[in-house]
Amino acid sequence: MEGLAHWLPLIWVIVLGVAVALYVMLDGFDLGIGILFPASPEESYRDQMMNSVAPFWDGNETWLVLGGGGLLVAFPLAYSIIMPAVYLPVLIMLLALVFRGVAFEFRWVAKPHHQLWDLAFAGGSIVASLMQGIILGALIEGIEVSNNAYAGGTFDWLSPFSLLTGVAVLAGYALLGATWLVTKTDGAVQAKARDQAKLLLPLVLAALAVVSLWTPLAIPRIFERWFSLPNFLILAPVPLLTVYAAWSCWSGLQKGCDTRPFVSTIAVFLLGFIGLAVSNLPYIVPPSLDVWQAAAHPSSQLFMLVGVLILLPIILAYTVFVYYTFRGKVRHGEGYH
Repeated sequence: MEGLAHWLPLIWVIVLGVAVALYVMLDGFDLGIGILFPASPEESYRDQMMNSVAPFWDGNETWLVLGGGGLLVAFPLAYSIIMPAVYLPVLIMLLALVFRGVAFEFRWVAKPHHQLWDLAFAGGSIVASLMQGIILGALIEGIEVSNNAYAGGTFDWLSPFSLLTGVAVLAGYALLGATWLVTKTDGAVQAKARDQAKLLLPLVLAALAVVSLWTPLAIPRIFERWFSLPNFLILAPVPLLTVYAAWSCWSGLQKGCDTRPFVSTIAVFLLGFIGLAVSNLPYIVPPSLDVWQAAAHPSSQLFMLVGVLILLPIILAYTVFVYYTFRGKVRHGEGYH
């Protein structure tokens, strides 16, 4: 049982990490489509943009459910601390996702009076993305804990740093959306998305650089993790590969590649996610509780893990099947609605 108590929390961290990473990559680009909506007022452009994600968007949010549910069952103490700390931004995010999801379905049946649903789709995407970034920033800064309970205030999540990470995630999702459109569309929509991606990439890199510098300077434990020896030499490939992925994205946009910019943007996000994991693990409630302190009883973790290990391959297989079935470009006038 002692061995299980040590390894099960680590396995669950991997499961949650996979769920969060897949959510950010997959739902990130369709949130990005909504973020780009205000910059594309032409109805035909918006139809093509929405049709490019119509078969995927609801399945993409499966990973958000797995991440939240997995945190509750595997690390209930962490869940009981994190949720009160970020209750308001989580509630706002979920409401925004509801508005966005309803708009996705109602926009087509409401035509030609669909302007309200365009606003709901764009607004829901922007607000949800901003809240996700703010939640991330609040978790990085740390949560005040006393006697294994949240001890902070109602608005502790709102700070200059969390607003910066909110804007960074917003810009990052917009870049994912633009590069997705480069991959999945053609004609005027693709050309416009390529130009938008060229503008967004430097903004995303600047935000990433500021967050990457601000974090170790403000939080000593993260500074020590990255800049002490031999950690500095071991972890150096992470920022170097991020620079390479960004260059690959820019080069692909310049050369007119369709798929390379999107794949490179995914790589930038994955490397950023790895950087966050390196900075904070083994803490699951930084800087107070590690994964072992917050873990549920091993029997509970094992019971739920069996179910996850059965369902996870099925969900992954279904996701691959849907993306394979609806492969190729969505051209003007085509759609799945």
